[in-house]
Amino acid sequence: MTGKDKTKEFFVTRRPDGRYNVLRPNAERPSAVTDTQRKGIDRAKEIDPDAAIHIQRVRGNPPGPDKFRKE
Repeated sequence: MTGKDKTKEFFVTRRPDGRYNVLRPNAERPSAVTDTQRKGIDRAKEIDPDAAIHIQRVRGNPPGPDKFRKE
């Protein structure tokens, strides 16, 4: 994957307030903020249907490679 292809990714991560950020790699600000993880996934697909979406696991998994799952 080249540097240009990195923009074809989104990360859906939980915020401290319980909402969800939809972020591109190395972005300073989220592309969207949603109330639920599902809405964040759907919003990422609306923005770029071809992008890979990485979703932060929210149930007690330890940090590491398994912290994110793919949609």
